[in-house]
Amino acid sequence: MFAVLKTGGKQYKVQSGDLLRVEKLAADAGETVQFNDILMVGATVGTPLVEGAGVQAEVIDQIKGEKVIHYVKRRRKHSSQRRKGHRQQLTLLRVTEILESGADKSGVKAAIGAGSVSAPAVAAAAPKKAAKAAPKAEEAPKAEAPAADAPAGDDLKKLSGVGPAMEKKFHEAGITRFAQIAAWTPEQANAMDARMGLKGKIEKEGWVAQAKDLAK
Repeated sequence: MFAVLKTGGKQYKVQSGDLLRVEKLAADAGETVQFNDILMVGATVGTPLVEGAGVQAEVIDQIKGEKVIHYVKRRRKHSSQRRKGHRQQLTLLRVTEILESGADKSGVKAAIGAGSVSAPAVAAAAPKKAAKAAPKAEEAPKAEAPAADAPAGDDLKKLSGVGPAMEKKFHEAGITRFAQIAAWTPEQANAMDARMGLKGKIEKEGWVAQAKDLAK
């Protein structure tokens, strides 16, 4: 019996006992892997795959193919030329069994390319992605809109480490008074620090404590 399997974008016609070189698989020598993309088993042709069929193979070794020389030289551009070699990483296998059905219940590890992402890995990454997309519980404090007849605000340069440029950043964020800074919770201070890209300067300089004294 023979089967036609697909792996690494290529098709291979195999029989039990055949030695096969395929593009590198994520498996160690001695492991048994199973190919589930089967296009034909004997005279049965899949549309597009033969349901329940599989090819099991033992991994013999991880090897490299023959060296291929790649040479590029552009016409009339003598300074633009390149020569490099490449050896494709391969996996050497011995086909052990061809299953016409029941491959999905065999329990044998599926043959996965070394550079591909498995379904469990994608499933494991999904919760992390969702957590990253979820809104933060504590967001940066919203700037209070100053009243039309309110004074210009406090001189924020009295805070240690705050110069004209930093004061301008505060003003752009809507922070013009010591009382606003003094009212920050630790979470709000961290959120504002991240928003303004201060790299922990609010806590380091103790601006909240200084603002409480200056706001009296």
